[in-house]
Amino acid sequence: MEKLSLAEKALEQGKGILRLAPTWVPRSFCVPGRRIKLHPDDYYVLGGERGGIDERWLSSTTPAKNGPLTGENEGMSMIVFNDGARTHQFLLKDAIDLLQDKLIGKRIWDTYKAWPMYSKFFDNMGPLPHHIHHNDEKAALIGQAGKPEAYYFPPQLNNHGGDFPYTFMGIAPGTTREQIRECLVNFTKGDNKITNYSQAYRLEPGTGWDVPPGLLHAPGSLCTYEPQKASDVFAMYQSLVNEAIIPENLLWNGTPPESIGDYDALLDVIDWELNVDPMLFQNRFMPPVPAVTNAEGYKENWICYKSADFSAKELTVEPGATVVIKDSAAYGLIMMQGRGTMGVWEIETPALIRYGQLTNDEFFVSEAAAMEGVKITNTSSTDPIVMLKHFGPGNPDLKL
Repeated sequence: MEKLSLAEKALEQGKGILRLAPTWVPRSFCVPGRRIKLHPDDYYVLGGERGGIDERWLSSTTPAKNGPLTGENEGMSMIVFNDGARTHQFLLKDAIDLLQDKLIGKRIWDTYKAWPMYSKFFDNMGPLPHHIHHNDEKAALIGQAGKPEAYYFPPQLNNHGGDFPYTFMGIAPGTTREQIRECLVNFTKGDNKITNYSQAYRLEPGTGWDVPPGLLHAPGSLCTYEPQKASDVFAMYQSLVNEAIIPENLLWNGTPPESIGDYDALLDVIDWELNVDPMLFQNRFMPPVPAVTNAEGYKENWICYKSADFSAKELTVEPGATVVIKDSAAYGLIMMQGRGTMGVWEIETPALIRYGQLTNDEFFVSEAAAMEGVKITNTSSTDPIVMLKHFGPGNPDLKL
């Protein structure tokens, strides 16, 4: 069946809501925290050389950058469409390219000609290295977009905190560029001790952080929901973390070939003012903020709201309630808790997922369906429905 016909039929069948298949991504330098509901036998299903699966990407049209062994379409979300007895899967990216504003809305399509964000769960047993994401100017040197991102720590996925539930963030005020440069020069000499010049913050489930490009950060070991701009650009600036050596090629990962070996080029990626901000906690920490007041049968909070490139909400529908939720923009969603119906779809939160298994916990809502209103019924008498919703840039409803 032709892709355009598939996309149109899937959108019509779902009344503006598309069902997505789980998208699993391994990282060779990470140990999975085993909290993203993947079956215990499947965390290394792609082989030891690929590393463990510690990420699930959500509403993604962005390919993962995992080196020469990266699988076809790795990191990219697939739409699931049932045509009678046959089940089709095709890329969300292809559907957006074909349906354009019919799916993501005229405002987003006319500006970006693409879906310009995605979200993910990352789930590591230990902390990640102190690393950085490039801004648009620096990322353009290697043909990518810059990468702002944000964190939210869902209580449903954090029954344990892992080995180090603290995140290093920024550079301690008073630190000099020469001190950070020395750490980068010492990258291949064991522990380059770059976190000596940073500060760690304890992570609390149900809260989050804003992480603009140019900000050094070493994410802690809570399972994290991470909306971000559609890019996978990064560079690791810490050489030893949790007793694991970080390969030197990851230090130069976002550097154009002609600048490899130039430590000043690495320093130039750092937004110095942002990193040494004495009000870093106050400016980057994100407690949830109510998106609605006096709502009947549900509550909705903004959980990621400090970036112009994306936003996210947490929606809770009370047991037995039926509600109609309107939004002014297209969004992806992932179920965190509960079961019920959403439009024409059954929705449920699986406890355990095999690699390759289809689920009813992830969807993409067109702008038209979002604006008309999505009817959600919680069919449980005891368990709330909780879902996380990720939006693209310039959400008209975000007016904090």
